[in-house]
Amino acid sequence: MPYASRGLIGRAAIALFCAFAMVSCESKESTSATSATTAPAGAGSGAGKKSVTVAFVTNNASDFWQIAKAGVNKAQAELGVTCDFVMPDGTAADQQRLVEGEMAKNVAGMAISPIDPANQTDFLNKVVAQMPLICQDSDAPKSNRTAYVGTNNFKAGQQAGELIKEVLPNGGKVMLFVGLIDAQNAKDRADGIKDAIKGTKIEIVDIRTDGTDRSKAKSNVEDTIAKTPDIGCLCGLWSYNTPAIISAVKDAKKEGKIPIVGFDEEDDTLQGVKDGFIHATVVQQPYQFGYQSVKILTALARGEDAGIPPGKVIEVPTKIIKKDNVDAFWSELKAQRGK
Repeated sequence: MPYASRGLIGRAAIALFCAFAMVSCESKESTSATSATTAPAGAGSGAGKKSVTVAFVTNNASDFWQIAKAGVNKAQAELGVTCDFVMPDGTAADQQRLVEGEMAKNVAGMAISPIDPANQTDFLNKVVAQMPLICQDSDAPKSNRTAYVGTNNFKAGQQAGELIKEVLPNGGKVMLFVGLIDAQNAKDRADGIKDAIKGTKIEIVDIRTDGTDRSKAKSNVEDTIAKTPDIGCLCGLWSYNTPAIISAVKDAKKEGKIPIVGFDEEDDTLQGVKDGFIHATVVQQPYQFGYQSVKILTALARGEDAGIPPGKVIEVPTKIIKKDNVDAFWSELKAQRGK
């Protein structure tokens, strides 16, 4: 082929290549612009990061968990993630069924309040084999869980024990009420109370369980009032137990006559404190259970530093609420709930 012809073909090829490059660049710029305009709005610090779905599993359907849900919602909005909020009926079997459903969905991580940690350890380890697992509210320390986020329940029990000592300075009988004594948080709280009252004349008559049945929770209190007329204090260890206590006491026309010490911050409990029928309640911060759990699971899913300490325990402090600080605390709680 003559040199001149080869030159013409070469110049044509160069021109064609340049034209193609310009079209390609314009196409990439157009694609980038489209991606920028269709990025999810309101994703917060999670905008442009890996899409993540995690799960938060409670141990029952108590109103207590609606506070944790507010924390979950806050974390979702800030991080641009999705969290399945799962509430079992209070039985270990139903909790396992729901957890297996989340595992089948291949969520990136899970936070759970184990109902029966001693007998759920093997199952929890199966979850850990598939994803990061946080125990929140109640721990399963013998499992391979990634971390625990929640209250030091032994210390919280000690606080409740000190409150019982305040209402029974000369000793007396106290009855404890809880859903399931096999739950780690229930065991730890009861042990903390026993430790605090050691060496006093205070006697724990019994620990009455209700299987998370609110009607049974109330009937347990009614039975105590009827059969133990010299009972000196009634103490509820789970969130719904204290409202059940106050309801039974009111029905028996004994409000203000039998001191009550409780846990957590259901509205009926705070109203009882405000009215002076409940001496005090030891409150946790379930809002932080939800917020911190989702935050940690999201960081792990995105390969970021989750800030888990060497001991794998993120302790959320408790507070003691009495008549003198109940209004301020309740206002703060309503703000968290968006009310």
